[in-house]
Amino acid sequence: MAAGGLQHVAAMYAGVVAPPLIVGAAAGLSGGELTFLTGACLFTAGLATFLQTLGLWKIGARLPFVNGVTFAGVAPMTAIVASTKDKSDALPVIFGAVVVAGVLGFVAAPFFSKAVRFFPPVVTGSVITLIGVSLLPVAFGWAQGPDPAAHDYGSPTFLGLAATTLVIVLLLRRLTRGFVKQIAVLLGLVAGTVVAIPLGVTDFAPVADADVVGFPTPFHFGAPQFQLAAILSLCVVMVVSMTESTADMLALGEIVERPADERTIAAGLRADTLGSALSPLFNGFMCSAFAQNIGLVAMTRVRSRYVVATGGGFLVLMGLCPTAASLIAVVPRPVLGGAGVVLFGSVAASGIQTLVRAGLDKDNNVLIVAVSLAVGIIPITAPDFYHAFPQTARIVLDSGISTGCVTAVLLNLVFNHWGRRRDAGEVTHPMEAGEDLRAAPAR
Repeated sequence: MAAGGLQHVAAMYAGVVAPPLIVGAAAGLSGGELTFLTGACLFTAGLATFLQTLGLWKIGARLPFVNGVTFAGVAPMTAIVASTKDKSDALPVIFGAVVVAGVLGFVAAPFFSKAVRFFPPVVTGSVITLIGVSLLPVAFGWAQGPDPAAHDYGSPTFLGLAATTLVIVLLLRRLTRGFVKQIAVLLGLVAGTVVAIPLGVTDFAPVADADVVGFPTPFHFGAPQFQLAAILSLCVVMVVSMTESTADMLALGEIVERPADERTIAAGLRADTLGSALSPLFNGFMCSAFAQNIGLVAMTRVRSRYVVATGGGFLVLMGLCPTAASLIAVVPRPVLGGAGVVLFGSVAASGIQTLVRAGLDKDNNVLIVAVSLAVGIIPITAPDFYHAFPQTARIVLDSGISTGCVTAVLLNLVFNHWGRRRDAGEVTHPMEAGEDLRAAPAR
């Protein structure tokens, strides 16, 4: 059970620490503060995993689910940081928005489980693809070095270190099997850090300054602040997160031979949203299911939810040990960048896999994907596109994930729902490709 739990932690560790690293760096946190934020996110991920696997009342799908900080919130949260004049207020504003989004999501969970048919693969695939594409520029920035203002930013040394890490990860994925293959990204980070030591790029100060035992003090970065634009932006992220979790529950239910019905989905969404609402209390971000762990369940055939709950226990212990959390702060940014190419690219590839199930042979679906991706990529390719809009509106508009999701949902309603005759055999949940919704020709 312990080995299985550690394997789940290893498979998702890089994913759960990436969001606090990205957002914390954007907010200008010091090494010590960044370590604290990372530990807090590990701690809250463990609590959310307990809620999901063990359950409480009508909360928790009671499936082998690992929960952690969702990638979907990274781009909107960095946009909130960029729009906040006083960076010390950025995290409290994010925490306030997460609390509101979590509470609203908890209330909406039973209703959302009934509205799954509005989120078919053409919508979820577009959104997941945008998540990966939106995060790739972060990996490219990491690969160039820690400080954009430094004279050696983007130097061959930094780029070579990122490329070396990427090659190590790819070789491990190609040449190894089983457990080692699953933790290839983690091993790549370790190997890249070792390679960086003689280059003078690795800094061990965060580990030396960290305490062995600690606790994520509630509201360490300040009491939550509530700003409407930030709340709206993360409410959209909550919808995206709930959509992903629903798809993950349906997939995992098939793998463990316990199909997820409406009641299970509602309970699972309650766990996600309650975990998200409570997370800011301990300085954590929005939580959601981790899809990579579903693949681990399928590969190992270990279907016990108690094994995953044990993994949640390890996450809590890591969050209570700042020294363990500080280890990730030692990893040089170029090394993170090399691994990030695989990590974030895999998210985009996962979205493409979902789109394959969407039935792209249908003209309507091709149009939905094309426009949604185009709208979502605007903030990446043209960062000043919405420069004439009010700053509050830009918090939402500058998040390609938010705008792309809204566009995909609306276009799916227009082309595949409104005014269309519904066939009795039409598939409407997001894990299966629906039939062509156009009316059958008259005979």
